[in-house]
Formats: sequence, structure tokens, C-alpha cells
Amino acid sequence: MEGAVQGVGFRPYVYRLAADEGLAGWVLNGTEGVRLEVEGASSAVERFLARLVAAPPPRAVIRALRHADLPPAGFAGFRIVASDAGGTKSAAVLPDLATCDACRDELFDPRDRRFRYPFLNCTDCGPRFTIVRALPYDRPNTTMAGFALCDACRAEYEEPRDRRFHAQPTACPACGPRLALWEGDGTVLAAGEEALQGAIAAIRGGKVVAVKGLGGFHLVCDARDEGAVARLRAGKVRREKPFALMVRDVAAARALCAVSESEAALLASPEAPILLLARHGGCGGGAEDGDRSAVAPSVAPNVAPESPRLGLMLAATPLHHLLLEPFATPLVATSGNRSDEPIAIDEREALERLRGLAELFLVHDRPIERHADDSLAWVFRGEAAVLRRSRGFAPLPVPVAGPLPPLLGVGAHLKGAVALGFGSQVFVSQHVGDLETPEALGAFERVIADLLRLYEAEPVAIAHDLHPSYLSTQWARAAAGGEGAFAVPPVLRRAAAEGRLRLVAVQHHHAHLASCLSENGFEGSALGVAWDGTGHGTDGTVWGGEFLAGSADSVRRVAHLRPFRLPGGEAAVREPRRAALALLHEAGIGGAAGAAADPLFTEAERALLGTLLARGLNSPVTTSAGRLFDGVAALLGLHPKADHEGQAATALEALVDPDEKGSYPFPLRPGPPGSPSTLDWAPLLAALLDDGARGVRREVRAARFHGALVEGIVAAARASGEAAVALTGGCFQNRVLLEKAVSRLEEEGFRVLVHHRVPPNDGGIALGQVAVAAAMLRSSGAG
Repeated sequence: MEGAVQGVGFRPYVYRLAADEGLAGWVLNGTEGVRLEVEGASSAVERFLARLVAAPPPRAVIRALRHADLPPAGFAGFRIVASDAGGTKSAAVLPDLATCDACRDELFDPRDRRFRYPFLNCTDCGPRFTIVRALPYDRPNTTMAGFALCDACRAEYEEPRDRRFHAQPTACPACGPRLALWEGDGTVLAAGEEALQGAIAAIRGGKVVAVKGLGGFHLVCDARDEGAVARLRAGKVRREKPFALMVRDVAAARALCAVSESEAALLASPEAPILLLARHGGCGGGAEDGDRSAVAPSVAPNVAPESPRLGLMLAATPLHHLLLEPFATPLVATSGNRSDEPIAIDEREALERLRGLAELFLVHDRPIERHADDSLAWVFRGEAAVLRRSRGFAPLPVPVAGPLPPLLGVGAHLKGAVALGFGSQVFVSQHVGDLETPEALGAFERVIADLLRLYEAEPVAIAHDLHPSYLSTQWARAAAGGEGAFAVPPVLRRAAAEGRLRLVAVQHHHAHLASCLSENGFEGSALGVAWDGTGHGTDGTVWGGEFLAGSADSVRRVAHLRPFRLPGGEAAVREPRRAALALLHEAGIGGAAGAAADPLFTEAERALLGTLLARGLNSPVTTSAGRLFDGVAALLGLHPKADHEGQAATALEALVDPDEKGSYPFPLRPGPPGSPSTLDWAPLLAALLDDGARGVRREVRAARFHGALVEGIVAAARASGEAAVALTGGCFQNRVLLEKAVSRLEEEGFRVLVHHRVPPNDGGIALGQVAVAAAMLRSSGAG
């Protein structure tokens, strides 16, 4: 039996079923999943098989069940036997699971022996992925191996009818991990309950406390305390990007945001992600009507400046439940790192890396084997859709048609994640982050080594992005070349030295399309609308507004946005005003209309950038939809200089008047024979500026801009001849664009595929790389 069947109480479930049916036999954990034999009356065996798949444990996922009749063995009774470490390692490691209701009740029950114990758990909840060191998933193969069970815990652990039977991380105050409160120099201030109370008092007193959780540290402060939030921003070098908030329960979330029933269910789910929710008094994306500058009184204005949404999560661990208990209002709970660095997971490491950020450290002595940030999600059409895939979701595999040879996809440059495919599944790693620092590169290398070690995989190929300057691409080339300064696992160095390791370069937007098709189990041809900020094109230019027809096997570029130049290259990503000037230049818009960009520049700046554009100096050609959003946002006076990625586009989305149904012209112009068509944004831009000259409100203009994009997508879909359309790429994190595009395409009769299980942004690229590499190897006869 294969799937997520270890660490979920599956063997006790089998034991109880066998006992109910009067069957003898055994069950064990193996490296591929769960194996068992049952013996008894044929009718009882048939009922057992039917019940086995009908109502498995809540967190179990059965992906494959194979069974065969065997000669009677004469078993006496039914036993749970020792795990088998032999064979191919393909069992799905379960993600960490948020505290279940039964454990939460025990946590706050003064009569329970685990009353207020920060590390209680059972087979339905607690750490999994962040503590496992090897398969099969058994206590000796986890970071709990050093905590010997007391007699009471052992009795529960060995009782098949107990909720904690073979709950590998189980513990209690007598035998398990313990809390401590440290000064910034590592001096121990308190332990146990006193440490917890000391941290609570510090947060109430306006301090920032680093809290060691499941997959790393949080930086925690009172969300009402503007001064504490400002100090946290200064330390993280994060001026305006919103912070995530942790609240006590769904009622507390509803005091801040509009929360539907499906959103409430996801908030309180075992995955417990950060959920993007429309804040009361916010705007755009389904937010309630009201003053657009209004801020909920229990949140300081610098927590999420100008954002119509808040990122809220509930406590995922008993420790966080205890920490939140005295607070009726939210706490900031942001990742324990500095900008562009991975989250800290070790307390000694945290003392160094978070120095000056946190004033106290609430730590514990359960080692964290690997990092796992909080996942980020929203609810789209009643279903969870992941925007950052980590705790609660990773590393559950994405099932694919298969069979795949062992393949490694190393992702792109931003929002990094890697993927390991073999057999009929692709394991997508936890979020790694942007590969902008040595620390981030180190985390990327550790995640690759970790996946290969955990599954004892020997990839036959590494799939990477086309962009030659991406660190992920350089790493892949070094690994395949068997040399370089990168940390490459020995299994890859050996394969490269023996000529058994291939490199497969995958175009960025092809990977986006293949990712969306793979997670939807779609095997035919589709039109991929791949819109993002940057992707290296096959022609050497910067793509980003692409319409690709095909599948993982191959694609045709059937259309793209009208190209324009980006003065200063990467500088235009940080300064949307440059994209605004570039759009005006390309469209030939001058005079009074072109003066819309005048307030964004000094005379000298405009002259210099004009020269770059006119001469094509340091001004790469792009079709980027992300930069189109940036340019229009800047022309509407929104963030001419951006503090963080996507800030201008997010503000433009938030500006949309939901009652405006009009759209600007956005014609699809056929290209020469054999060449792609072009969606021409120049008439759109002219109409937007004309509306501005006539005094039309910015909110209406923002809505008409989004309407134009949607109609352009529909026009390209009609012209493509494809029956299915996949919407992928970071631009489809724009909820207004996504919802309107899906609705209009469905009105036109298209089947629409969107992301739910992996992010639409570059966090989903690695899955697509594996899918494309598998197709390429098959077509070459090597797969």
C-alpha cells in the first residue's frame, strides 16, 4: 500500500479492522509504504479489504493498493511487527500537522498529565517532515531518538487501541523536550512554564521574541505595538512588505477580516497555513466596502501598510497555543530570518543570525532536521490554493502518469523549491526562497542533498532553467560537470564522473505550463497563459507575457505581449517608473499624454533613461506582463519605486473598482506566417491616459486595465484552437485577474486549469521541469 500511510495511525487502524473481522496476520511500515498479510474466512477478508480503503485515518492518502491471494500461513493472532528498512524508498513522508482537537483539549485540561505541555502530539498531529531523518518513519529515524520514553508514554506507544500508538514524536513533561528562555547572549533566564510566562511578559512589554517552532524560528511581537513592529522592520530590512499575523481562533480572525466557511475550515485545518483574507475596511479582491485607508484597531498601521488583505494563521503547535492564550488580539509571527536568508532552525545559529532582531529567545531541545516555513494560501472557488508551499503541504508528492526515471528539478531563481520525481510521483520540496545570498544557496543545496538522501535516489538527469545566470542553473551545470565550488551530493558527483548524469535545460514558461498541467493530471494539449515578471526566452530576450500551445512534450509560442525595452535592466524591476517610461517610448506617446510620466522623474533622469531607450543601451527587450502591470501602476501614481517584488502590481489590483465592467482596447495582431501573434497594449495605454486627461477616477481606470487583460486572454485563447487553457505564472496571484479570466474563459466554453497544489509562481517551476525532462527523455529513448 503506497501513499501517505506512515505517521498517520495506519497500522493501528489495520490492527483494529483485523480484530473486528477476526483475522490473523501482521502489518509493518516499509520504505515504500505499508505492507500486511491477513488470514481468515474469505468473507471476512473481503470485508476487511472494503473497509481498509473506505474510511482510512483522517490524514492518510492511499495512492496505490495491490493485493494477492496467498496460501494459508497459520498465523496466530494479529501483530504489528518491526519496520522493514529494505527496498526502494518511495513512501510519502507526511508534512507536519497542526495540533488536533483532542490534543488541544488535553493541553488545557488541568487533570491531564500533559496539561500545558508544549510538545504533546499524537498520530493525528505534530511534527513529521521536520523531524524524520530516514525512512521508514520510526522513532529511531527521527530527532526524537534521543528522548527515551517514560513508562507511561511507552504504555500508550505500545497499545494499538491508544491514540498515541506508534506516535513517533510522543512525549510528556517527564521524558520529552523542554522549554527555555534565553537572553541574546545565550544566558538561560528560565525553563519550562516560567520560560513561557517570561516570553509572554516580554511580548506584552513591547519586545520582539524569537520562538523556536516546528520548522524554524518565528519573530514574534504584539501586532498592536507600532514601535515593536517598526524595530522588527528595521532589523529585517523589510520596510513595507506585510507581516503575517497569528490569532487565537477563527473568531479572532473574523474580528479582523471577512472569513467564509471554506476559509475558516482551511484556517483551522491540519495544514494551518497563513491565509490571505480580505481585511475589514479593505479594498479589492473581494474585500468588504469601506474606507480604503481604514485599519483594524487591533493591528498597528505598519503591520501591513496599504494592503487590502491580511495574512492570518492559527497556532500550529501546542507551544503557540500556549503563547497565544493570554492575547485576545493578534501577534506578528514572521519568519525568523533577515531578508533573503532562510529561516533559522537551530537555537545557537539563531543567536548569531537573529542578533539585534530579537531581544529574547524562547527555545527548546527537540532538534529540527530541516526547515519548513509557514505555507501561504488562499481559497479560490471553495478550494485551498497554495501560494507558498511548505509546512503542512511539503513534501507530499504530486501523482503523475509515470513511470518516471529518477529526475531532479532545481527550480528557478526566485521563490525557489526543488523537485524529485521517480515512479509515478514527484516530491516537491518545501519553500527555499530567493537564491540571492550565500545562506539561501546553502539552504538550496541542503534541500537537494536531503531529498536525495531521504529517498536514496540516483537521478539520471537534472532539469534546470534556461537562464545562464541563475544560481540554480550554475549549480546544475557544476553538478553534471562533476566540478565547481558548489556543494554537490556524492551520488551526483559519482553519476557525473561515470557519464550517467544528463542536463536538461527547460524554458521557464514551458515549465510553468507543464507544472499546471501536471498538478491537474491533464495529459493533452492546452494553451498555457504564462504571465510573470521574467523568464529567459529561447530567442535570448526576456519573456513574461506568453501564450504557449502544447504540453510537457513540446510547445509553440502562439502569441505574446507587445515587446518593449527595460531601461537599466534589473533596475526597472525595482523602479516601476522605468517600465512606465518604456511603455510610453515604445508606444510613441508624447506630448500631453506622455507628460503623465513627468512627475516620476527629474529632468536629468528622464533624459538619461530616454537616451538608453533610444539607443537600446542596457535596455533588454521584454514581453513581461509583470512589468506591464508595474508601468501602468506607476502611471497611476502607485509606487514608482517599489519596496518589494510585486508591490506596485498588488496596489494596482487593490485599486480596482469592483463595479466597473468596462475594458480598454487590447487587440490581438497576427504575426507574419509562422510567427506568433502580438497582444498590443499600446491602444490600451493610450485609452488609459486619455481617461486620465478627462478626469476619470483611478479606480475605474485600474478596473478597465484589468478588463482589457482578461479580454486579451480570451482573444488569444480563441485564436489558439485549443480547448483547454492553463493560467500560470506569478501574475495569476492577482485575484482580480484570476477570477475574471477564469469566468470569461468558462463563458466561452474553455476548460480552465489553475494551480491549487503547487504555487503559480516560480515555487511551482521545479515540478514542471521534471515533467518536461521526463517527456524529453522519453522522446529521445532515454526515459
